[in-house]
Amino acid sequence: MDSSPSTAKAAVWMVMSVVLILLMAVSGRIITRELNVFQAMEMRSVIAFFMLLPLVYREGGIRAMRTSILPRHIGRNVAHYAGQYAWLLGLTLIPLAQVISIEFTAPIWAAFLAAIFLGERLTWRKGVVILFGLAGVALIVRPGVAPLNPGHLITLGAAVAFAISFISTKALTRSDSATKIIFWMLVIQSIIGIVPALNVWLWPSASTWPWIFLFAFAGSFAHFCMAKALGLADATVVMPMDYLRVPLSAALGYLLYSEAINGFTAIGAGLILVGNLFNLRRPNAKNVESTPI
Repeated sequence: MDSSPSTAKAAVWMVMSVVLILLMAVSGRIITRELNVFQAMEMRSVIAFFMLLPLVYREGGIRAMRTSILPRHIGRNVAHYAGQYAWLLGLTLIPLAQVISIEFTAPIWAAFLAAIFLGERLTWRKGVVILFGLAGVALIVRPGVAPLNPGHLITLGAAVAFAISFISTKALTRSDSATKIIFWMLVIQSIIGIVPALNVWLWPSASTWPWIFLFAFAGSFAHFCMAKALGLADATVVMPMDYLRVPLSAALGYLLYSEAINGFTAIGAGLILVGNLFNLRRPNAKNVESTPI
């Protein structure tokens, strides 16, 4: 496929990514009504591994997936696995729009953590972004005003885990391809999750299997589509389209689950998105990475 810059092509890939991530959220919520989150994650990793094989063989096969930085892949995927578990668990506890909104604080936490652990300079611009994110979360959660739902804290933990994964992924992309990173993600997370999954294993009902395959496919290829979009246009063009997930998730939550969106959630989500958009306006914004669900 032609990889020359094209905003129109990037938009098509990004729309596909947004749709797939929303489908992952909906199918994940359906699956976890019947199956434990550990089992849902294990089935996703195993099934998605076989779905990925055509791309693996296109890049030279299993031997071509060898890496010299395996410990870094392991570290990244421990954080990513924890984030995925918390994200899926959050879906079972709080409205869909709140999960997606809090998830979008991950790039904000990444900037904060990079300043602490990587020595990156915490500029006034990054400080503003962090404040917007904190204010947005405070409005959604409203500690001391509304009853505290553990789902908010769990989803916030997922965002922080994703932020750690961001920082690790940034280092991995300097030497390994996107396919190789996904390959090792599926292998490592399958190994991490096999024992917890077997401890809670239930054979899925026939009606759940289509959702399991959709969950695996959407979770694996949403970010492949996003990577294609970022290869065709700068992040400043592509990433704002990802924020469509917030209003779309609110609409899905209302239509599928009768989840009404209150004013505090709407304003909080707006502050988080404003902070992310402000972050995209910085000079090196083309290097901004997406949320690795």
